[in-house]
Amino acid sequence: MLQIMIKRLLHRWHGLLGLPRQSPPSWYRDRLHEEQQERQAAATSLEKLSETADVFFSISRASYDGFPVGPLPPVALRNVHIYAYMLGKFTSRWAFYRVTAFLCGAPDYCTVREVVNPSKDRKLDEVASRHQVDPGKFKRIGRRLRRVWPLFP
Repeated sequence: MLQIMIKRLLHRWHGLLGLPRQSPPSWYRDRLHEEQQERQAAATSLEKLSETADVFFSISRASYDGFPVGPLPPVALRNVHIYAYMLGKFTSRWAFYRVTAFLCGAPDYCTVREVVNPSKDRKLDEVASRHQVDPGKFKRIGRRLRRVWPLFP
């Protein structure tokens, strides 16, 4: 029963994030493979938690987008903290980009739906470019916002 509730919650959450489908479908398997490699390379407990959350996210997103790459890890006591971290991490990133676009005065800030790690200026430039937002202003506001925004590693 809990597993069904979590699947429904994740389905709604992915709907809220509204990330675009990726092409080709092999993108999902490639992304999962990258995340699994990063998980293997993680050294600290926090890095392992973060990378495991990325693996869970890759599996969940692929399933939501209709390109399942494997079964979703069970909702068991040993995984609850990973699911909680994943929800916090990616929701925080998604909201960070929306708020940054809003503060830049982007007329279509509601269409900004991104979850890439905003800790690097290069990622801010990429997101600004994808959404036709002034990259200088987006980067400047994003840098200021990073100082106070609760971003997860």
